[in-house]
Amino acid sequence: MRALLTAFGALDPIWRALILVAMGLVVHGILIIAQQVTLWFSARGSRLRLRRLQSLATLLSSALLFALYFLILGLVLAEFGVSLTAYLASASVLGLALGFGSQGIVQDVVTGLTLIFSDLIDVGDLVELSGETGIVRRVTMRFVELDNSLGGTVFVPNRTISSVTNYPRGHVRCFVDVTLLGDAASRQRMEAAAVRMMSSFAREFPGLFTRDPAIAGRQRLDSGKEFLRLEFRIWPNRGGPIETTFRQELEAELARETSDYKQWMIAVTYETEARAEARLGFSWLLRGGDLRSGERTAAEQPAEQAARTRR
Repeated sequence: MRALLTAFGALDPIWRALILVAMGLVVHGILIIAQQVTLWFSARGSRLRLRRLQSLATLLSSALLFALYFLILGLVLAEFGVSLTAYLASASVLGLALGFGSQGIVQDVVTGLTLIFSDLIDVGDLVELSGETGIVRRVTMRFVELDNSLGGTVFVPNRTISSVTNYPRGHVRCFVDVTLLGDAASRQRMEAAAVRMMSSFAREFPGLFTRDPAIAGRQRLDSGKEFLRLEFRIWPNRGGPIETTFRQELEAELARETSDYKQWMIAVTYETEARAEARLGFSWLLRGGDLRSGERTAAEQPAEQAARTRR
């Protein structure tokens, strides 16, 4: 080691500076490889842990690389006669001055660290930040990057985040309960009309949904009322067309079956679900898929949900 240091000191300052820069690039590459290996091993575990590691890795790698190149710059300047002590002192004074003039940037960094270490959001979560809704793509030192429902990328400055709404299942469940009237044949026709209208509406407004609509099946209350439950998995705050256009068109269609049908016989409600880690996934959510493959019928729903429905 002493021989290497002696040989290094005997080199021309320009060569020493180039070696220091090369060492910095090598360490940079090692950090990237270590980050990818860590994510590869964590991917074999839970998806939630993978998303959290992705967020932490982004912040930590940014901080380490900044410190690395800051030190390399000081060592390179030292090779050309600049005192390393003076460099660090001037950098501290400059950093203090910039801190006063860049309080927004400092606030971005602090808020970004708070978001990660307080477990508020992770990569892949569907969230609402500062009026913007989307799937978290990255959490950096200054911004949270979101992919919104229109396919755009939104950069939300960390300092503007005053509240966080996290949708743990990656969607909002919207139920449309269609009351069925008349005899068995009439109810069958009304059910067929509702399913037909649901499919048509989904093709007309594809941007509302994270996945295809589904039929949850018929349900009967203790009072004898029977209704058909339709389930829509939508983006947050995008239920307006369901409450207006779909509801009105469905009422008009069912009124052809019976003139006694009224708008209040179609109820629109919203419900959230607990996080089910095995069914979450960023790429899965973007691709969409067939909702029916993962649905449960009314008979398969938990007893507490059936009791809540009866109430």
